[in-house]
Amino acid sequence: MSDDEPRPADTRRLPTLDKTAEATDTADGAARSGPPEAATDTGDDGRSGRFWSARRVPAAVVALLLLAAAGLLLYDVAAVRAHHSSMAWRRRLAHELATRPLDSTWVLGAAALAVVLGIWLFVLAVTPGLRQVLPMRRSVPDVRAGLDRAAAALVLRDRAMEVAGVQSVRMKVGRRKAKARAVSHFRELDEVRADLDVSLGEGLRQLGLARRLGLTVRVRRPKKG
Repeated sequence: MSDDEPRPADTRRLPTLDKTAEATDTADGAARSGPPEAATDTGDDGRSGRFWSARRVPAAVVALLLLAAAGLLLYDVAAVRAHHSSMAWRRRLAHELATRPLDSTWVLGAAALAVVLGIWLFVLAVTPGLRQVLPMRRSVPDVRAGLDRAAAALVLRDRAMEVAGVQSVRMKVGRRKAKARAVSHFRELDEVRADLDVSLGEGLRQLGLARRLGLTVRVRRPKKG
């Protein structure tokens, strides 16, 4: 077949193959990326628990105290085994434990102190801590983000100051609720309060927190004088 002869008409099916390849590539890309809902599906509806504190300071204090007590006791035991006299504090402690009654004030006080320390350590072990960090909603699996409560309050305060009639705002963000106390020098208080509800509510939504915070807004006039 020479180059001048026309090509068969069945070669026109190439565009169909191109469309098929394009559809395949699109399907593969969709399978890799997944729908937006799948990206946020972390098994807990996008929610995230609180961040756990490392408790470095309490752990270090307890470890140092236990190390010092164990080292001192081991040294005294080794000294006794080496035919030296034991330390005076251990003889005094053994004498007090042997002779002092259980209803003594010192015994009850030491027992109460031990119970308080034990409860404190137990609470530290089972509670997450980091109360100043608000967990944010997960958008990517295995990635967690948190927002400091002071930073969240600052963002909401800036939004509240944009509302007409607001002179000053005191914003407080807790773990479950955000409270705004605004001072309005003009406009009706109900109108300012309604605008603040809308603006701050939208601000809370845009923060992307795992738990939607409640909102309390109070508006008053500035004090005279």
